[in-house]
Amino acid sequence: MERSTAPTTSSQSIPSSSSSPFSEAQRTTPPSVTRLWRPAAQRNLRNQWPILVAHRKQWASLSSTALSYATSLVNSFLSQRYMKAMDLGVLSDMPNIRTKACQKLFKQQELHRSKLLSTYKNMVAVVIQMVVTGTSMRCFLKGSSSSSLVQFSSSSDSRDDNGDGGGIPVFTFWSISSFEKLAQELIQMYVLELNLKRLLVTELLSISSEVVQPIQAFCWSNELYPGEFDDLSKCNLYSTEACGPTLPILEGCKSEFPLMHSNHQPGSDVLQVYLTTWLAAVNIDKYREDEIFAVVGEEMKVPFS
Repeated sequence: MERSTAPTTSSQSIPSSSSSPFSEAQRTTPPSVTRLWRPAAQRNLRNQWPILVAHRKQWASLSSTALSYATSLVNSFLSQRYMKAMDLGVLSDMPNIRTKACQKLFKQQELHRSKLLSTYKNMVAVVIQMVVTGTSMRCFLKGSSSSSLVQFSSSSDSRDDNGDGGGIPVFTFWSISSFEKLAQELIQMYVLELNLKRLLVTELLSISSEVVQPIQAFCWSNELYPGEFDDLSKCNLYSTEACGPTLPILEGCKSEFPLMHSNHQPGSDVLQVYLTTWLAAVNIDKYREDEIFAVVGEEMKVPFS
């Protein structure tokens, strides 16, 4: 569930209806090529934005699944903690009943731990695909503009081709850069939220029972799965200077907050805060999300459901 806040109007404004000035590339591109560029660019944008919609839905599904695993993990952990104080009734006289119950709960915790990590990995993959989509909105001339067959692609063959048609409107009012700006604003919400959820995953994976043998603990600078740092680099969430993941930051804040050492046996109130923070998705402004998809759909004459 994403955070529902009132949409802002200052720093998160809709792009102006006026097109950007024509670039040098536009002035040197034959008008016939420009006329062909626009429908190619329109097709590309109509392909890319529905992909963002699909990734948004996929993220919501994975986030909900991960929360379910995290809740089950917490419940298994707390049941082990309070096993000694539990009134087992007639079962109290059974030999080693508490020990066996704790071992069973520990196995459940390990199972949910593994599923949570796997789901987090899938969430990272979704954000990577969002980033790729956000950088795939330009339409470049393929080959020479003097060729009898004019083709376009998503990658540039020339340094002189910016892929934006010289800044002309693609549909009615907006240039390519306007669509890119809105896409990047949207994607940045998920990048920030992914980093915050990584912090929560790190903490949840590290909780260990005092009854059963300790589990492998993680810290912020550890890879949570093989190749994670490479994946985080694709989302601009890995610092080569610090040789580790960038610290979490909340939307609208200018500075990162320092991380404290993990508590491997947190109290139930702390664990509840973790789960509530996951559910709140504090970096994702649902009103702004809906506004972005609405105005983009209106400009492209494509409804997003």
